[in-house]
Amino acid sequence: MDDFKQGGQGSYGDTSGIGSGGAGTAARMKEQISDTAADVKDRVAEFGRKTVDKIDDSRQSAAGALDQTASSLHSGGNKMSSVAHSAADKIQATADYVRRTDLKGMADDVQDLVKRYPGQSLAAAVVLGFLVARGMGNRN
Repeated sequence: MDDFKQGGQGSYGDTSGIGSGGAGTAARMKEQISDTAADVKDRVAEFGRKTVDKIDDSRQSAAGALDQTASSLHSGGNKMSSVAHSAADKIQATADYVRRTDLKGMADDVQDLVKRYPGQSLAAAVVLGFLVARGMGNRN
């Protein structure tokens, strides 16, 4: 019995190594999770950058298409009314806006419009959602 009362020494009293192994494993797991999370965050950020770059690249071609439409309306406008010329001018202004405004600027402008005209924005969103849903339904 005297063996058990000697300051916790021996096979039953020594528990100093039990907690340190578990803490080391937990620390390694925490580090691995942190590394994985950082990797995923970097990949998502890179994907976002690539997407924005692709959208910015397509702005130029969209502006060019709008320019062509405006030009053809103006050239055929002699045969048409002033409404065609007015539409062509608006399309030309849209082409200029698309060409000079980046994606972030467009998003800021949309937010401003929604704040200024919430009712009309909601109605436009409903109509746009309906058209997109209908377009998706026709694909099948």
